[in-house]
Amino acid sequence: MTRRERSGGRQVIYGRRPVEEAHRGRREVHRVWRWGDVSEEELEELCGSPDHQGLVAEVEPYPYVLPEALLAPEDALVVALDQVQDPQNLGAICRTAEGAGATGVVLPEHGSALVTPAVCRASAGAVEHLQIAMARNLADFLGQAKEAGAWVYGAEADGDVDYTKPDYAGRVVIVLGSEGRGLRPRVRSACDALVRVPLRGRVESLNVSATAAVLLYEIVRQRTNS
Repeated sequence: MTRRERSGGRQVIYGRRPVEEAHRGRREVHRVWRWGDVSEEELEELCGSPDHQGLVAEVEPYPYVLPEALLAPEDALVVALDQVQDPQNLGAICRTAEGAGATGVVLPEHGSALVTPAVCRASAGAVEHLQIAMARNLADFLGQAKEAGAWVYGAEADGDVDYTKPDYAGRVVIVLGSEGRGLRPRVRSACDALVRVPLRGRVESLNVSATAAVLLYEIVRQRTNS
């Protein structure tokens, strides 16, 4: 067992913001190591990364919620990620979702990045305040969301609907695909509509985290102005 593999599934997180937000969040912080109390080399060994910024902490396992809990509010805004695998992308999306006031994020149990210390770091600690759920089958979750009265919008570069056109009132789920393949066929077919973000330059698509930011803040804009 390495020093990063803690008993009881505890995680070793690192970086100033992640550790500070963990103190303010839902997880119990069991121990903190600071540069000066231990060497920089020991901190890197503890967390497995040179990006610790002189601060490392041992915390409880991440407290995932049930997917259906995210659909309870009448104005629920949920981000569903279809096998997004890059921890940096997942962290960036979680940071934007928390900042935009989203109800939460849903991840599939398999084929997806989960909430690891690297994701905590990339989210600047936002995961400590955001509700994140794991769904056994993402397409089935989208079906449950529609049964609960939610509108489900998938994001695709060649979607039929401009992202500004839908009415985003009420329960809304936005679905973003993986970095390489986009939305899987069954997930795509579970969406009520496919929305696109028009591109004016020469690139063919936006990064998934950038697309999430555009969609989330369009929803915030509409809801704020309604």
